Amino acid sequence: MQELNLPEYEFKVENKGEENFIYDVARKKFVSLTPEEWVRQHWIHYLNKELNYPLSLMIVEAGIKVNNLQKRADIVIYNKLKQPYLIVECKAPDVALNNDVFNQIINYYSSIKAEILIVSNGLKHVCFKFNYTKKKTEFLKDIPAYQML
Repeated sequence: MQELNLPEYEFKVENKGEENFIYDVARKKFVSLTPEEWVRQHWIHYLNKELNYPLSLMIVEAGIKVNNLQKRADIVIYNKLKQPYLIVECKAPDVALNNDVFNQIINYYSSIKAEILIVSNGLKHVCFKFNYTKKKTEFLKDIPAYQML
């Protein structure tokens, strides 16, 4: 798989026939290793190992309703009160971070109101806060580490 602009981690990877699978420590199962999944797994490990977000507060492919449609956010981290705190939307490395990607995560935000939003294709990452009422975006230089949310 492609080298990403994230720390390298040791992953459990299995080959079954023509398909590769990677072990997801958050979902506790092997999942199909696609380019997007490669980015998602790096983010799971980065958030957990580098920024100390507990796996127990992390939901991968979290089901949310957006305009009466069922969607799946790549990673949602909740605080101790079970309120969404951070959303990560992962794309494959060859997918540009364009308006469509930002609109997708803003739609997720409109449904679950997480404080921190991140979009990443593994090569480029954008972290920001979005105030839905004021339609204002504040870009963050660093991703906040876990602090007993």
